[in-house]
Amino acid sequence: MASIVSETVPKFTAEALKSAAKQSERCHIVPLRLRRAIKKYLREQQEPHMKRKVLRLSESFSQIKEVNLMLPTSTSKELVEDPLKSVECSQRWKIKSVYGDIGLKYREDETVAYVASRMPAVYSALYRVLSEVRRRLPGFSPAKVLDFGAGTGSAFWALREVWPRSLNRINLVEPSQSMQRAGQSLIKGLKNLPLIQSYGSIQALSQDVKKSDRQHDLVIASYVLGEIPSLKDRITVVRQLWELTRDVLVLVEPGTPQGSNIISQMRSHILWMEKRKSRKLEDASGKECKALTTLKNGAYIVAPCPHDGRCPLDNTGKYCHFVQRLQRTTSQRAYKRSKGEPLRGFEDEKFCFIAFKRGQRPREPWPLDGMKFETLKEQHARRNPEDLEIDYEDQFISEDEDVQDEDPICYDSDVTETDAITENDDWEEEGEETAHADLGSGWGRIIYSPLRRGKRIEMDICRSMDREGTEGSFDRIVITKSKNPTLHHQARRSVWGDLWPF
Repeated sequence: MASIVSETVPKFTAEALKSAAKQSERCHIVPLRLRRAIKKYLREQQEPHMKRKVLRLSESFSQIKEVNLMLPTSTSKELVEDPLKSVECSQRWKIKSVYGDIGLKYREDETVAYVASRMPAVYSALYRVLSEVRRRLPGFSPAKVLDFGAGTGSAFWALREVWPRSLNRINLVEPSQSMQRAGQSLIKGLKNLPLIQSYGSIQALSQDVKKSDRQHDLVIASYVLGEIPSLKDRITVVRQLWELTRDVLVLVEPGTPQGSNIISQMRSHILWMEKRKSRKLEDASGKECKALTTLKNGAYIVAPCPHDGRCPLDNTGKYCHFVQRLQRTTSQRAYKRSKGEPLRGFEDEKFCFIAFKRGQRPREPWPLDGMKFETLKEQHARRNPEDLEIDYEDQFISEDEDVQDEDPICYDSDVTETDAITENDDWEEEGEETAHADLGSGWGRIIYSPLRRGKRIEMDICRSMDREGTEGSFDRIVITKSKNPTLHHQARRSVWGDLWPF
């Protein structure tokens, strides 16, 4: 790897590489303010037989998976490759979406069950996704946000944790009245809220807001596209959401093969659509306007893909997804069932996501450009005799660091819950990291857990094949301590979902 490094000034140090590459969080703790809100809401509802209702809700999600499996593969391929081929001209994208009519309808009891069992996990996945968007786009602070399929407000709570100071207006699109009421009840009593407006459909929002004000800095659609059992209607919705996006669009689905397939289809469609639009504008404009036209149009992927080419996992039998561990809240431990075993104090929420940004992918130097790495033999050759002396205190500290890789978890996070919201509960934005991974094509993504075989570490990585980010590949790379102890040290602490520098 070091042999192909160009003779340039290095952009990163070894420590900065670790900080920039780390995107994962070991075990997320749901914020106390959200746990309080959920606990208070459930106490007010006083719903009997909650365990039974949580089980029925889980069964309804399984039915959605079955509907998705029934979608013809041939139709999916046809629409992704040529979305206008089997559609009634461009009027297809003008019709009213049937989302809410054929999607999952949440009754009052299902909404309560969702808040008790699913909302903490969905919130944790969204917090993870939005935190990465903030890290990859350090100058991005959305003021106006659209949350499509808002549900009980999981995305709103994640937004408030990630960008607490910048939010001015949030538009929520949620056809379920019971979900809307639950979301309003959960935020009751919070201070310094942005302006929040709820709508039953995108059409209702478009009618209420004048055309010049319809675009949003950030648009989110989480855990909703899979509830629309029609590929044509999903594409309709995503096209409408993209038209309402001024800067960043984020799509999140469950981490299942079906969820990954939905994300992959929407990824292909938006990139295809923007490339087609750019070609038309270039043909229509003169050569002198070509550069300006290119800068103003197009789309590229902020995360998780390091490139904008065809997904290298297509037709491989594998699917791109990630996992976020979270401590279960009081309500989850009380109402969720386990199959004959004690319920664990944590759960792993698997999810798929993609974040688009308007414009052209910036061309940044690759992270390892200019960096020189010593082999283990070279490091040993330049050691001082004093370095060989054993410091037992340092040795014990090193062992403690290794133990931390095993996910230290305390399951008593709800012991201090109270209903009173104190003056110290204001949101505080996290400080900026000293180093961040830029949006150039030099950062690969670790897919699946790395395999540690002694002093040899194997990682499955999705990476860009060129510096323009136009083509990608899925490769297994091997890092050994003897050849590169610096990167080996980083690989030992890298986990599923982190970035890897090239």
